[in-house]
Amino acid sequence: MNFQHQELAAGRWQEFTFAEQMGNIGSEIERAINWKKKENAAYSQMAFERALELLYLTIDDPRNRRRLRELVRLKEVLLDSFMGENQYRSTDEQWRKYFLFFAYAARKRY
Repeated sequence: MNFQHQELAAGRWQEFTFAEQMGNIGSEIERAINWKKKENAAYSQMAFERALELLYLTIDDPRNRRRLRELVRLKEVLLDSFMGENQYRSTDEQWRKYFLFFAYAARKRY
């Protein structure tokens, strides 16, 4: 796989806590949503692809094995929401709320 986040893919991603990993994924999802609202499909797609890349790195992180079910389901619903027919009827606001808690938890650590 050709990673956009080369340094993170090389192992740095595993130095982050789970909350930091999810918060970073949420940042890319937020960018994808914002670009979609600005009607820039190309930038929205690029941000979503970066989010997926980070999600794949999170799934591959051995520390997250007990969270694997949630992470794989997250991938499924994100793909449905951004690239599919949105069968799960997820909204941009739901995505913001879901990832906000991780960003808050990561921030609270400092």
